Amino acid sequence: MKQKLRVGDTIPVFKLQDQNGEWVDLKDFIGLKKLVIYFYPKDDTPGCTKEACSFSDQFEDFKAVNAEVFGISADDVSSHKKFAEKYRLSFRLLSDGNNEVRKLFGVPSDLFGLLPGRVTYVVNLEGKLIYQFNSQLNAEKHVSEALQKLQQDAL
Repeated sequence: MKQKLRVGDTIPVFKLQDQNGEWVDLKDFIGLKKLVIYFYPKDDTPGCTKEACSFSDQFEDFKAVNAEVFGISADDVSSHKKFAEKYRLSFRLLSDGNNEVRKLFGVPSDLFGLLPGRVTYVVNLEGKLIYQFNSQLNAEKHVSEALQKLQQDAL
């Protein structure tokens, strides 16, 4: 596992498929958008659903601070599509089937390594990490923490 990212680090760029099978190349966003990249354990589970719906409910607030939101888990494209459609999610879910991007970011596992970690990364226009929040149990707090940091950064 790669060493955990720290505030001030340049984030690794990657390319993954979204819920519609379209490729998302992170380097296309650097310099244009701030990023909220959140890693979550599994589609359509209680905590992950609360987190995703909360990000979706706040989507306009993220757009207002020029931020793009991406949710990443190991679930496949079809699982992401069902999840996104079921809850009418307004942002893209990216499929990291081999957990390669999770490893690039150094996202820790929880519960003795049994459960993939839930970590949110907030990235500025230059592609530098400005904030990270790690909490398996406070799923919705990821949204408020990320938005608050982006709003402070905009001042």
